[in-house]
Amino acid sequence: MDQYIGKLLDNRYEILERIGTGGMAVVFKGRDHRLNRLVAVKILKDDLAKDAEFRRRFHDESQAVAMLSHPNIMAVHDVSRSEQVEYIVMELIDGITLKQFMQRKGGPLSWKEALHFITQIMKALSHAHGRGIIHRDIKPQNIMVLRDGSIKVTDFGIARLTSAAQNTLTQEALGSVHYISPEQARGSRIDGRSDIYSAGVVLYEMLTGRLPFEGDSPVSVAIQHINSIPLPPRELNPDIPEALEAITMKAMAPRVENRYRNADDMLNDLEEFRKDPSIDLEYDPAKLFATADVADEPTQVIDTGSRRRGDTGAMRRREPLHEEHRSAERPRKQQKATMSVPLAVASILIFIAGIGVLLWVVFFSDSFRSEDHYTVPNLYGMTIEQAMADPKVQGIFEIVEGSSISSSLEPGKIVSQDPAAKEQVTGEGLTITVTVSAGEEPVYMPDLANKDYREAKQALLELGISNANITMTPEHSEVTKDLVTRTVPLADSALQPDTMIEIFVSQGPEVAQRTMLTVETMPLDQAKALLEGETGLGLVVNVVYIDSDKPKDTVLLQSVPAGTSVDEGTTVTLQVSNGSGATGEGPVPESPPPESPSPSPSPSPSVDPDIKTVSYSVELPDGDPDQIVTVRVGGSGYDQSRQVPLMVQSVVFPITGKGKQKFDIYFDGTKDHSVEIDFDTGEVKPG
Repeated sequence: MDQYIGKLLDNRYEILERIGTGGMAVVFKGRDHRLNRLVAVKILKDDLAKDAEFRRRFHDESQAVAMLSHPNIMAVHDVSRSEQVEYIVMELIDGITLKQFMQRKGGPLSWKEALHFITQIMKALSHAHGRGIIHRDIKPQNIMVLRDGSIKVTDFGIARLTSAAQNTLTQEALGSVHYISPEQARGSRIDGRSDIYSAGVVLYEMLTGRLPFEGDSPVSVAIQHINSIPLPPRELNPDIPEALEAITMKAMAPRVENRYRNADDMLNDLEEFRKDPSIDLEYDPAKLFATADVADEPTQVIDTGSRRRGDTGAMRRREPLHEEHRSAERPRKQQKATMSVPLAVASILIFIAGIGVLLWVVFFSDSFRSEDHYTVPNLYGMTIEQAMADPKVQGIFEIVEGSSISSSLEPGKIVSQDPAAKEQVTGEGLTITVTVSAGEEPVYMPDLANKDYREAKQALLELGISNANITMTPEHSEVTKDLVTRTVPLADSALQPDTMIEIFVSQGPEVAQRTMLTVETMPLDQAKALLEGETGLGLVVNVVYIDSDKPKDTVLLQSVPAGTSVDEGTTVTLQVSNGSGATGEGPVPESPPPESPSPSPSPSPSVDPDIKTVSYSVELPDGDPDQIVTVRVGGSGYDQSRQVPLMVQSVVFPITGKGKQKFDIYFDGTKDHSVEIDFDTGEVKPG
């Protein structure tokens, strides 16, 4: 697949380097030359591209993912085919997988971290399930943790529409066997509750640092998902709140009807727990892990032979007895029917002997115990001083402080002990080694710079910071408006629940106000010196040359009236004489044509003392401010035209005449209206 590096797909996507390989495709880092951004390009593997079925599956995957749009789901930008190459273009994510995040931690995550991640995972699943899409492969390797602590669910490599046919435990499912649901392992039909089960396994692993089931082969692990019950998370990590353990176990219930009905139901419980970690959700583990569907089969305890100290412990299993096996047993049972009476008698005798042993152990054995047998007291939640003062400890046990770990308990309180509480010990000089709490693992201030302030605030709320402790402060900045410029405290600072956080939000650059000057009749260079440059007002001058008998480069009109307050950087349009000496462009053809087909100079006042000049301001029509319109005033021997941008809103024509005369006004050759001018009084009224 590396032959694609350096190639340009569809004359748009340049392939830069390989960044990952999945079950069906290879993922490359690429550049979108049209939008000038880095992207991830997922190309179907060459050997699979030859198979029409795989091409169809790849296309279905692309269409399914393209339906999704959620902040916790990796976005798809494009789906295409180029020279028989099937590929999709996705957002390029800067982060690590949740699996890598847990490995770097080297142990369980704090329950607050786990809550933060699982909430976002369930939001993503709620969005996908609401659109008929099941992920089918939820696991930490398919969840990316970004630098700001948010997550994105990726690789819908085997996502299917709920109406599509389901696969059995083959191919991709075997690769993710530690997280598959029992119905996936059996090859049964699945729905969104299968993703909920897998998300429950991810939550279990985050809270305990272990997987619920281990084995020497994928098949053995799959069988455990069907027949075994995992150890409750609090037996592996007592710091886990009971309600969060209940949520985990309900999500992992082996029977789908005992799980959450949908992702929203699980989200509701997570939200209730977030508000009150001591809440009692009242889920009965016995009912959650009931196996009524195989109640007719005998319950067996099976040792797989693969358990180690790091494994999850004994698990109850139900092994189905196949009818063929039962049928094969019947002849042997009939042959031995004559031996049934002696065997029954022997069984009764063994049963009576067992009852006798049980009674001895329960009622009589304590009478013969020596005095050096002791029950280890429960020291959880005590300080070392309190433990040493406990009557069950004094004179019997010595308390030895071992390590300290992050915990929700107050610093200095005992988190765990060895030997465990209620364990029977014997001898003298007995010791209990205790592990004490170092306090909760600190929450660190995320890097919120250049994020939208609403997104930044949500990130803090999800970390458990109170809304009352977050302050938004506006400030002018070169940073884009509404983005975060800085925070107090700085990124990576340790936060406490009562830490006050100030988020500074950009209002854009501060703009100075300027008062417009009069530049009409000035030479252009002088006008620009006043309006532009470091010594001027800091405005931008746009020049429009028009025909005029005024000296060349004389400013005739300004688009912003003098005395107007404008922002620095505002564009001002100046109409400037081109010095041609012409007074117009001639008549614009119309029906009926104007009386004078060509420009006529204004009569000279020296010829007739009754001739006067009236300045008439023509209001321009609405439109694109940058559009140039030709304005013409004609009539009674007067005809002048000017080309002006609509942004100037109006243009003044000096009209010369005597008595009362009518004039027509045209925009781009089309008559708009007429006016009557009384040159004796200067009055202008509609004609």
